[in-house]
Order: sequence, then C-alpha cells, then structure tokens
Amino acid sequence: MEVIMEKVKQTIISNKSWIIFLVCIVVFYEIVENIFQNEIYIFDELVYFYVSKIINDPLTIFMKIITALGSGIVIVTLCVYALLVPKNKKCGKLLVLNTIVIFVINQLLKLIFARPRPEGFRLIEQGGFSFPSGHSMVSMAFYGLIIYFIYKNVNNKYLKWTLISILACLIILIGLSRIYLGVHYASDVIGGFCFSIAYLVVFTKLINMDGNK
Repeated sequence: MEVIMEKVKQTIISNKSWIIFLVCIVVFYEIVENIFQNEIYIFDELVYFYVSKIINDPLTIFMKIITALGSGIVIVTLCVYALLVPKNKKCGKLLVLNTIVIFVINQLLKLIFARPRPEGFRLIEQGGFSFPSGHSMVSMAFYGLIIYFIYKNVNNKYLKWTLISILACLIILIGLSRIYLGVHYASDVIGGFCFSIAYLVVFTKLINMDGNK
C-alpha cells in the first residue's frame, strides 16, 4: 500500500503543472457556463454589494495606483525595458511574445462572450466588454512569467521568494482593484486569472521544449 501511495504521490508531483492546467480550465469553463445560464450573477452581485460598502478615498487612490500597474502603458513600457536593458535578451523576447499572445486571446474572448460591464458605481471610466478581465489576464501572464523566470534563474532563496511573493501579491491586488473600481465582476477576474494560469502552463512547457533542443 505504501508503495502504491508513493507512486501516486510521485505521479502527482511530476504532473502538477498539468493538474493545475486542468483545474484552471475546469473553473474557467464553469464560470463561462454559469454566465450563459445567468447563474453567476448572484455571486457577482453579492461581491459587488459588499465592495461598494468599503469604498473610501484613501483606498480608492491606492486601488487606482495598483490598477495602473496592470495597464497597457505600464506593461508595454516594461516590455520595451525587457527588450533593451537586460543581458538575457531571450527572456525579454519571450516576455514580449507572451504579452502579445495573451492580449490577443483576451480581446478575442471578450468579443466571443460580449459580457457587459457591471452597472452601478464606476470609480474610473472603462469601455469594452467585461469578461474575462483584461487586466487580470495580462497581469497574470506578464508578471506570472517574470515569476517563472525568477524561480528558474535566481539562486538566492531569500531574494527569490521575496520577489515571487511581491509579484504574486501584485497580481492578486490588480485583480481586486478591478472589482473595487467597479469595472469588473468578481467572476471576470477569477476567469481571467484561471485562463492565464492555464495558458502559462502551456507557454512555459513550450519554451522549455525549445530550450532543450
């Protein structure tokens, strides 16, 4: 029995990336299904209601700063920096390619689902469709790939996990800022995160294949 359990454990560990991929795809599918069946709105409206109760000026300023870190201007600027400054040009090129691909996918998904943005309070102006959240998808893919590069290339454990923790918190905060600012439902953000995590699993597997040639 112990031998069997050990084999199961090793199988899970060796395939953890694909397990994460599968879980994220399933959650994304469930959200999409519930959107089409109008079953997710109870959850979304409940979150939206409670968020509306905690709005205050200092928090709004903070959330606007956070959401800006997931904006096109900041992401594009960082992509240009990644191409021009670092010694590792390959990482910079992969980061730019990754960002372009996820942006295009997000725009296609928005057109496919065509979900209107939340009605009610809007602390910032935002056009276009709501699902999945572009800030959430692009931020998860962009900063998530940086986390991957840090995990693979930074040897100092303290520095590695400090940077990873900061970037992980930033990704989550960017998603939360979109809900707080009234431009996305919670399911838009969760769906965007899930899709990008699944996408990153595939993307990192592909660049590893290329690196092993």
